[in-house]
Amino acid sequence: MISYFLNLLASFLAVMVVVTVHEYAHAYVAVKYGDPTPQLNGRLSLNPMQHFDPLGILMFALAGFGWAKPVPINPYNFRDYKKGCLFTSSAGIIVNYFSAFLFYPLYLLIVLYFPTNLSGTYAAIFFPRVFLLLYTYSLSFSVFNLLPLYPLDGFRIMDALNKKRGKVYQFLRQNSYYILLGLILLSILADYSIIFSKLNVLGYLMRFATNVLAQPITFVWGKIFGIL
Repeated sequence: MISYFLNLLASFLAVMVVVTVHEYAHAYVAVKYGDPTPQLNGRLSLNPMQHFDPLGILMFALAGFGWAKPVPINPYNFRDYKKGCLFTSSAGIIVNYFSAFLFYPLYLLIVLYFPTNLSGTYAAIFFPRVFLLLYTYSLSFSVFNLLPLYPLDGFRIMDALNKKRGKVYQFLRQNSYYILLGLILLSILADYSIIFSKLNVLGYLMRFATNVLAQPITFVWGKIFGIL
């Protein structure tokens, strides 16, 4: 029972860090490009409570991926509209991937050099779990936000690069939220039914993309630590 609560606490702390860093990156870049809107709305902050979306965090806890409260921006304040939109939208993805690159060696350090006299203690359960989740959540949050579904960053990047507003764009703009919830629900149900597991499109996509993007991280640090 205690191990369960330690894992739950580790998961909560990891989500808190990953989401906060992601949203702060959006706010920081937007302000740097000339838009004060995030700062005026209290989002240029490392306070996790400024960024949490209850449903998104619940999905994170249940499915391992979710979303935060979008940072409000006014792109017409940007000194360079296209660059401001593009870099603000991609900032969170980039920072999360960079964070994953930094958290992985910390996880390896704990696993390889954790004091032997603490083996079997609650600390030996908690700390490796925290840093493993910091790494995996950073990576999965980065990949998840690449999806071209509103309000995720992938849609905003697509929006910044493409000025066409055709039927596909309008459909995604209006229905992405429901598509996203449906994909996440199928991913959750896949754990309980073989039928749903075959329909777990999001799960397959996330596993494939995270495995691909994880390879440079594990390869570099594996070579440095001499475990490859």
